[in-house]
Amino acid sequence: MYGTLAGALAARKVEFDRSTFTANVEGTITGPTNKTIRITAIHVTYELSVPTAQRTTAERALEVHPAGCPAHESVKDAIEVTWSANIHEA
Repeated sequence: MYGTLAGALAARKVEFDRSTFTANVEGTITGPTNKTIRITAIHVTYELSVPTAQRTTAERALEVHPAGCPAHESVKDAIEVTWSANIHEA
């Protein structure tokens, strides 16, 4: 999803600093100890700095990026995938 979002921002010509664009990913795993476990949820939190004038465009890219992500589309019916973003205006 990280790469898909970067591509969506670039396609919309949103200026962002790739060196400070980060994603923190947390997973929820369920199952008994010493047995097969299962990933049941994944949450991605983005940190993104964009110019104030491009915030709305960046928010639109965030809204649509999961549907363009092959990984998300592959697992969305088996694993709950959510995301949030902390958008900082530069």
